[in-house]
Amino acid sequence: MTSTLNADPAELAKFSDLAHRWWDKDSEFRPLHDINPLRLDWINGLCPLVGKQVLDVGCGGGILADSIARKGAQVLGIDLATKALRVAQLHALEAQTPNVQYQEVSAEGLAAQVPASFDVITCMEMLEHVPDPASVVQACATLVKPGGWVFFSTLNRSPKSFLLAIVGAEYMLNLLPRGTHEYARMIRPSELASYCRAADLDLRHTRGMAYNPLTRRYWLNADTSVNYLFASQKPAGEIL
Repeated sequence: MTSTLNADPAELAKFSDLAHRWWDKDSEFRPLHDINPLRLDWINGLCPLVGKQVLDVGCGGGILADSIARKGAQVLGIDLATKALRVAQLHALEAQTPNVQYQEVSAEGLAAQVPASFDVITCMEMLEHVPDPASVVQACATLVKPGGWVFFSTLNRSPKSFLLAIVGAEYMLNLLPRGTHEYARMIRPSELASYCRAADLDLRHTRGMAYNPLTRRYWLNADTSVNYLFASQKPAGEIL
């Protein structure tokens, strides 16, 4: 089982080593804290989260999962980085976050157990860290209910993205730990769109994300050349 798991041990170790800093807003995870309200508001605007069954794939230390739960959803966060999950669980206890649970399982593994179980699935900044991102997209399509929403965010494989997300963010501005991203693993929007089509997910909305290093402000726009988000939907009435 372990040999066929869709995960890179080096990537899991990288995030596990930093796990204790996940909720420090001045740490390497500051960008995740800064962009979280943008992502949350965009998702909630397209699909109001109150009362929804939500799955956060690759939840890490629980930044997005925790905030979704506080919007009134019932949330399950999954990841394969053990230390990060423990941090997420500890934070939920300390912050007394309602209706959030965490489980160490892959998206593919959970899809085999509980297909068509979630109204909303989020998979943020995770696809570029796994060997087979198409497999994760397919698992998300299996896990979501007919008519449900699946949200992805990742990095475009483009020269601009290399300059801004790797050279700029990791080596010049020190916004992220060096080695966080590998250019070869970044995913073009056309590639992610093809993964969605193959999984029978209809692409509904696309947004880009921009950053001003002087003001430290993030915002959503129409430019998908660096960071971008996809909102996709499973056709209603369809069961895999």
